[in-house]
Amino acid sequence: MRQFENQEHWDSVANHYQQTAHPFTALFAEAALARVTLTPQSHVLDVAAGTGALALAAARTGARVLATDFSPGRVGCVAAAGLPNVEARVMDGQALDLPDAHFDAVFSIFGVIMFPDWRKGLTEMRRVTRPGGHGVVATWQDRGAATFLLLSEVRQKLFPDRSGMAMLEAVQAMSDPEDFVRALVTAGYRDPRIDLVTHDYLLDVAALDAPDTLFGMSPDWTSLNDIEKAAVIAEVRGRADGRPVLPITSTALIGVAER
Repeated sequence: MRQFENQEHWDSVANHYQQTAHPFTALFAEAALARVTLTPQSHVLDVAAGTGALALAAARTGARVLATDFSPGRVGCVAAAGLPNVEARVMDGQALDLPDAHFDAVFSIFGVIMFPDWRKGLTEMRRVTRPGGHGVVATWQDRGAATFLLLSEVRQKLFPDRSGMAMLEAVQAMSDPEDFVRALVTAGYRDPRIDLVTHDYLLDVAALDAPDTLFGMSPDWTSLNDIEKAAVIAEVRGRADGRPVLPITSTALIGVAER
């Protein structure tokens, strides 16, 4: 999973991520926003903002939003939206260059879970949340989501003796709601509540014609040889059974806590 900690990796896939993952991530970002009341007077921080699924949605409330990410490429995608109430800055979420107790709401939608030191990321989120404000974190359940989940399932069926991609430590640590609560409390938040939110990722079957583009971010794909990749594609087409779209049911846990 080292590539997910690599700034250059995220810079190189920023536009692809914006086109493919952003719309799906936005569904969960909207669910996260629905759990916190924002007003035009609110000051919001989006940690590891990616291409801005949460930040841009939060901006529609009129709130002032700061989107941070360690990838200049992804920060550039947020800035390109040109919204007057959104600032985008390159910043490491494990060491936020921001004052204590500054934001009314601090979000990380599938972001802090990517950090090498995700516990430090949670602690930094709490540090910059004002007393009475909220921290909101989204993580994936079990084996991830969307194409990562699909590849995991297909590999397990086709190559049961082959080990697959190691799940991110944070996902493993917080995939159980009780463990998620403990992680937020340890970070300094209080009264966490955890909700499960499920959406279908709609895989365009035609995208299988360019599988390296579709699956290339996953080690479960890049570790296969050409014969194995062909078998995976055939299995996925079989699951689609002639349909143009294959739904992949994906579940996230969204934690909301107060400081």
